Formats: sequence, C-alpha cells, structure tokens
Amino acid sequence: MRRLLLIGMLLTTASCVMPETRNTLPAPLPREVSARPYGQLLERARIQAGRANEAFYVDNWTEVEEAAVGLEQTAQYLTKAEDVPAKHKTKLASMSTGLAKLAKELTAAARKKDGKTVNALMTKINARVRDMRLKD
Repeated sequence: MRRLLLIGMLLTTASCVMPETRNTLPAPLPREVSARPYGQLLERARIQAGRANEAFYVDNWTEVEEAAVGLEQTAQYLTKAEDVPAKHKTKLASMSTGLAKLAKELTAAARKKDGKTVNALMTKINARVRDMRLKD
C-alpha cells in the first residue's frame, strides 16, 4: 500500500507543469538616446507589445500604460539604431516615429481604460512591429 501511495505521489508531482516563463527585457535603456543594435531594439519592442497585450487581456491598465511608455522609449531608440537591414533603412525614421505615436496614444487610452481604443491600437502596434522584423 505504501509503495502504491508513493508511486501515486511521484506521478502526481511529475505531472505538474511549471508556468511559462515570461520574456524578460534586458537592462533598462538609459534616458539619453544612443545607438543600439536594431535586432535588440526590435526584440525589445516585440516583448513590450506582447506585455501590453497580455496586460490588456486581464485589464491590468497600469501595466498596459507602463509597457506603452517603454515602447515609446524603444521607438525613439530605433530612430538611431545601428545595423539596420537595407530594406528598412529608407523608412526607419517614419516607422519609428509612427510606432512612438501609437505608443503615446496607447498610454493615453490605458489611462482612460478605453478598451476599444486600446484594442485597435494594439492591433496597429503589433502590425507595425511585425513589419519592422528582420526577416520576411
């Protein structure tokens, strides 16, 4: 009986699943905008957009706002990125400025807890970040 109980406990413990680890952002960006690798900044933007989306899903408006502020800062860094792929060089400034504008609008919508506007902005932000990706 003890063996059966022990085996049951081991199987139960082994079947437990650890929660999915969240993508963590690298160290915070300094206030003064400087050149950073494009790929790192793009990954940062993708993570921040994902965090905003996840926070919006559970109505965590503070976290949506924080992610939007971080996304706006990342967009400012993207304007001075180094190692920009050739296909993005000519339109990097407009894409980054557009992303910063969307992030600022997202911040304002999150403060108002305006779900419809946040949803529309998240769609645009995700599409913008996707368009900026390294590979086609």
